[in-house]
Amino acid sequence: MDPFSALRRMRDVRGAGAHMALGDLPIIGMMKQRMHWLSARQQVLAQNVANADTPGYTAQDLKPLDFGALVKRNSRVMAPVATQAGHIGSPAVGSGLNIRPGEARGGEVIKKPDFETSPTGNSVVLEDQMIKVAETQMDYQTVTGLYSKSLGLIKIALGRG
Repeated sequence: MDPFSALRRMRDVRGAGAHMALGDLPIIGMMKQRMHWLSARQQVLAQNVANADTPGYTAQDLKPLDFGALVKRNSRVMAPVATQAGHIGSPAVGSGLNIRPGEARGGEVIKKPDFETSPTGNSVVLEDQMIKVAETQMDYQTVTGLYSKSLGLIKIALGRG
């Protein structure tokens, strides 16, 4: 079953004469981006496994998505505000992280050799690749579960659930 089929069926939410595509909701957009990243990672890992015996092949992986930047890009900037003199000050949001709002980094294919390299120069360790494949599959299942639950909550809010 296509995880986006429910989204396509409920494409437009009508309220007070305005149209809003569900894909425009920040949480839905972030989940879609994460699912695309996980799919791309699964393809890269499959290439690693397929080239496990290729001399000189270097294992690859995707650069992880920067979740903090993704959240900042898809949400309004909020900062703590002291409304009374007795409030405790808080550090600046994102200080020391060197992340600019609006930038989601990650997803580029990078050479990431495992800790072992065979005498032929191949750096693919099948056990490590299988662990990464399993982690990616579990992450994908988690995101699709969250996606389904989010759509269910939207249906309830619209009185259709």
